[in-house]
Amino acid sequence: MSSLTEKDRPIVQLLLNSGTCPRCILRFCCVGSQALYRHPYKDLMKDLKEFLKNNQEKEDTVCSDVVDPPCKRIRLEPTEEGPDDLNHNGALQQIPSVNDENTATENSAVKVCNVCLGILQEFCEVDFVKKVCQKVNSSDYQFTSFVFSVSLPPQLSVRERAAWLLVKQEMGNLGLSLAKDDIVQLKEAYKWIIHPQLSEELGVPADGKSLFEVSVVFAHPETDEECHFLATACPDCFKPAKNKQSVFTRMAVIKALEKIKEEDFLKHFPCPPSSPQNLCVALEIQCNNGAVFVAGRYNKYSRNLPQTPWIIDGERKLESSVEELISEHLMAEFKADSFNFSSSGREDVDVRTLGNGRPFAIELVNPRRIHFTAEEMKGLQQTINNSSDKIQVRDLQLVTREAIGRMKEGEEEKTKTYSALIWTDKAIQKEDIAFLDDIKELKLDQKTPLRVLHRRPLAVRCRIIHTMKSEYIDEHHFRLHLKTQAGTYIKEFVHGDFGRTKPNIGSLLNRTTDILELDVESVDIDWPPTLDN
Repeated sequence: MSSLTEKDRPIVQLLLNSGTCPRCILRFCCVGSQALYRHPYKDLMKDLKEFLKNNQEKEDTVCSDVVDPPCKRIRLEPTEEGPDDLNHNGALQQIPSVNDENTATENSAVKVCNVCLGILQEFCEVDFVKKVCQKVNSSDYQFTSFVFSVSLPPQLSVRERAAWLLVKQEMGNLGLSLAKDDIVQLKEAYKWIIHPQLSEELGVPADGKSLFEVSVVFAHPETDEECHFLATACPDCFKPAKNKQSVFTRMAVIKALEKIKEEDFLKHFPCPPSSPQNLCVALEIQCNNGAVFVAGRYNKYSRNLPQTPWIIDGERKLESSVEELISEHLMAEFKADSFNFSSSGREDVDVRTLGNGRPFAIELVNPRRIHFTAEEMKGLQQTINNSSDKIQVRDLQLVTREAIGRMKEGEEEKTKTYSALIWTDKAIQKEDIAFLDDIKELKLDQKTPLRVLHRRPLAVRCRIIHTMKSEYIDEHHFRLHLKTQAGTYIKEFVHGDFGRTKPNIGSLLNRTTDILELDVESVDIDWPPTLDN
């Protein structure tokens, strides 16, 4: 085993006899060769024993030429008790020395590793790899690469600390040192072993930036309580959280291990850690695809359709919504778990959206299907349009998460045009409203409307009416075309909202006015890109 040197021999001997698996031994010997970890488990065990045997023979040759020489072997029996040798019983547990090949073979017949609890043993074998891949394939995802993530039991960090303290002391006896950061991390070693196997079985490469994640959650019920002493030693590290079932999270345990003194740790936890009876269990094998984003523009032709589901006190007021009419088809085609709908502003339930429509985007969460051609997106758009006469969509396309930001950025600086049908209590003539056409850049002070006060904070917002054009209908009705700053409350500008919007059409005409119909004629945002529909 060329990656190991003479200085590693006492560490190999020590860990092998304490019940540590070959791959964890390589980690504590700071071996960085990924290929070595992938060797079959039995071969690694055989190589370690051969490594110890060869070094034993060399030593015996040297010793035979010297009368009563000082033994080069690391003496594991403590000569005297001191602070550095303490564990929960007041002394480091005695580890038998490997005196000959037979002893090494006998003592190293480990069933479950006392450090990784079997992660680098059974869970690196082909049977487990196939089990993971069966889960992936049965989940019916589209993917061209994958990223593999692992959730380990928090007590592994405690056991790793105990093993490190053991090795650190022996290195000190040699006049050497071993920093925690020099040890190859368990997750890293596991991925070195598992990535090539998964990649070969799934037929796609492992990629840290992939949006398709395969995750495994491990647990080890037998040793679950091994972290509990840390809560007494470092109570500040373990705070209850609403979304956590246990305070003993991996991060909380690591934080506590960083705070606790070595002598306090050794008083509460055996060093080396004891050998468990059972392997870890794989609680969950999960797949998850990164979100896909679809954007477009929608027209709303109904005056009885909300943009999003209208539910008050748990009771649904209307049977559908713009959001649902669009998303139900996207959800079915992308085979997503859920969705999030957003748009450039919103219209009231009784307001139509005409012209080129309102920009919208839908985040499809954990989609099984992610690849669509332009023609397929065009067909999906047609399916949506054929399903209802209340809405139509255009420019339906796949976009990136970053691109959606363009829909929101500078939203209030954008302009929107409206058409409002207005009623007046007093009779009007065409010349009575003509002056409205000459008003430019009219500044409004709009206090939060009464109708939205339950969901918007009370504030006075300054908004601008850029232009107006009146269209006389009869003595009590006229249509007003407005170009306004986005975010302007048009209904309140017409009727005044009991004086909460100033000025308003009523105050400008010196009569009572109300709005009968309102249409959004354009939302002036150049996004998403126009397609050849």
